[in-house]
Amino acid sequence: MNLVQKGFTLIELVVVIVILGILSAIALPRFIDLTSQAGAAAAQGVAASVSSATSINFAARKASNASAIQILSCANVQSNLSALLSGNPPTGYAVSGAGTCTDGNTAVCSVANASVTGATASATIVCAQ
Repeated sequence: MNLVQKGFTLIELVVVIVILGILSAIALPRFIDLTSQAGAAAAQGVAASVSSATSINFAARKASNASAIQILSCANVQSNLSALLSGNPPTGYAVSGAGTCTDGNTAVCSVANASVTGATASATIVCAQ
């Protein structure tokens, strides 16, 4: 009588489960708290969008485009954020910074992600009169 064994033994299954447990114990802490890094990356993305939008707005203003906005400060960018980032601008971001700038010059504004503490990025805006 020939017996053919099919499947795994209990010892083999236990060894695999132990190995998976060890791997998950090592890898899991690396992925648990990525909230702050994700919030900072999102703030950097919005800051880059604001920088690009003010550059495009400056060019449109110089070309006498009627839809171009006068940008003189970071507060002005915050109040016109939805117009600069046409479509559906992201919510929960604040653009702030001190001082004003003149036509064609730049200013550095801070873009903060309100949903994640400490998630800020810098945006260089091009002022347009």
